[in-house]
Amino acid sequence: MMAKANTRRLPGDCCELGEGPSYERATDTAWWLDIVGRKLIEHRFRAGVTIAHNLPRMASLVARIDDERQLIAMDDGLYQRRRADGALSLLVPLESGNAATRSNDGRVHTSGRLWIGTMGKKAEKHAGSIYWSDGVTVERLYPDITIPNSICFSPDGATACFADTAVNTVWRVAVDPANGRPIGEPERFLSGRELPLGGHFDGSVVDADGVMWNAAWGGGSVSGFAPDGHLVETFEVPAGQTSCPCFVGPDLDRMLVTSAWQGLSPAARDADPGAGHTHVIEGRFRGLADSDFVFRTEGKGDR
Repeated sequence: MMAKANTRRLPGDCCELGEGPSYERATDTAWWLDIVGRKLIEHRFRAGVTIAHNLPRMASLVARIDDERQLIAMDDGLYQRRRADGALSLLVPLESGNAATRSNDGRVHTSGRLWIGTMGKKAEKHAGSIYWSDGVTVERLYPDITIPNSICFSPDGATACFADTAVNTVWRVAVDPANGRPIGEPERFLSGRELPLGGHFDGSVVDADGVMWNAAWGGGSVSGFAPDGHLVETFEVPAGQTSCPCFVGPDLDRMLVTSAWQGLSPAARDADPGAGHTHVIEGRFRGLADSDFVFRTEGKGDR
């Protein structure tokens, strides 16, 4: 089913590569990153204000820890960010010895543990991986990934999805709901032919019914896929390179979608004025709240 989305563009500067959105229901605030622009962006819905915070390195994910701290995935590690002054402190390195890679898509599992992907800064073939972390250790789950994306989890925390955008395929795997670690082997879930407006699988989020909503890079849309793989609905978005969705609003019934102008020629940018902006699809989603990141104290595992 195709729907012409009722969308609005949020105020603020255009992102070269918008990614990694999350939403804090208590404060009605959305956060996302401009990876290439090295900015953490905050939108306060109640005030209608967008604030850009400069970062010292590329970053691709932001998640709530508590009222005073956030988790930031940067190109060399996972960091704790103090909200009061933006101070960053390293929790654990992530491919810090490899200057050719950076972090990319990720999401916090319902257990509070993190899945985070890495990729080559020039999208070199098989240069990336997908990792699991509790903030003290980092464990490689899947190597030889070119562009990791679509990391998301079923409402019960028993299934994880992930994609390699370069091969336009989404896999899913059984995971331990208690800690988010895989307990099975990945199986193919979706391939590019399922995207109704074309493009490639980019970021995804799962709603309360287990529907995986995917932003199609190059497809200018967000599509929902049921757990059995059938297409539920597609919403067009006024930006060709849609990158990642998250649910927003007090009832989590709206969807925020980041986008990018990276790689577009001046003529292509003129033809796609919404590229790089962040858009909100109004209306009738049944969203789930984003999980807070829970990092463990050294020596206290969750095995």
